[in-house]
Amino acid sequence: EVQLVESGGGLVQAGDSLRLSCEASIFAFDDIAIGWFRQAPGKERERVSCFSGIGRYYAASVKGRFTISKDSAKNTVSLQMNSLKPEDTALYYCAVGNRGYCTDDYFHPVESDYDYWGQGTQVTVSS
Repeated sequence: EVQLVESGGGLVQAGDSLRLSCEASIFAFDDIAIGWFRQAPGKERERVSCFSGIGRYYAASVKGRFTISKDSAKNTVSLQMNSLKPEDTALYYCAVGNRGYCTDDYFHPVESDYDYWGQGTQVTVSS
């Protein structure tokens, strides 16, 4: 059973930074894509960023502010979020799946292809 555990969320002010982490209990960690999604109240879940062996994807709304990275020794993918805005407020999830993948320009959008999801970590940005 794959387990994903997110951490690092919190309440910050606009312009502040947060670093989210997703620790995965996956053996073939280097062979899969790990994606970050978020869902704000009353809105659909959206793709934020993804790390794979062939690229790093960023949604237009976060490009230039967020940076995704991976620490294979710790089986962890992190999302450094700078210059946070109130519109970044959401529950952030990481997810993996055998059919999920991403490149620099594409983040596979079919959520059912991501078999495992974390419980989410809340990010709240006040204005």
